[in-house]
Amino acid sequence: MDEKDLAWEELKTEHLVQDEWIDFRRSVYRYPDGRIFEPFYSYSRRDYVVIVASDEDGNYICVRQFRQGIKEVTTEFPAGGIERVEGQEYGSAEYAETALDAAKRELMEETGYESSEWEHLLTIPSNATIADNYASIFTAKNCRKKGGQALDETEVLKYVKLTREEIEELIKKGNFQQAVHLLAWLLAGGKA
Repeated sequence: MDEKDLAWEELKTEHLVQDEWIDFRRSVYRYPDGRIFEPFYSYSRRDYVVIVASDEDGNYICVRQFRQGIKEVTTEFPAGGIERVEGQEYGSAEYAETALDAAKRELMEETGYESSEWEHLLTIPSNATIADNYASIFTAKNCRKKGGQALDETEVLKYVKLTREEIEELIKKGNFQQAVHLLAWLLAGGKA
């Protein structure tokens, strides 16, 4: 069976919410066999970066912040959106910075740390079922404190340093709750 035998055809799309943060859509699709399916909900958001960062002592730099979806404070890696060109909000937008530049900026803004040892591990859809944005995963080694945090107006977070064992314990207890961040940890495999 080839891909054209599996692809759905989008017949109609209604933008339910479209602002600077999200494009939430309701669509009508035709299955390959001709049946019609509706409604199918999907969304667009900015592509983003996740950084598995370690300091010169081998500790991992994480952040703690409230996540509205699960209504809990989580421990995760520094992360954030890649800045788009003004007016380019959704889909195949034009970006004002590279993923690596965004990773460097986000690490500095959220933690005050910088690194000169970066590695791109993977760029992957963040949720291929209902979203069209991608996560680019990086490691940053031998991070050094350069300044203070410079948080966006929507960010309320604190950074913490954790050992490998502390992160592994959080994961085992289900307390490192961002799926792409867990993937980042597995991909880093001790490289950071």
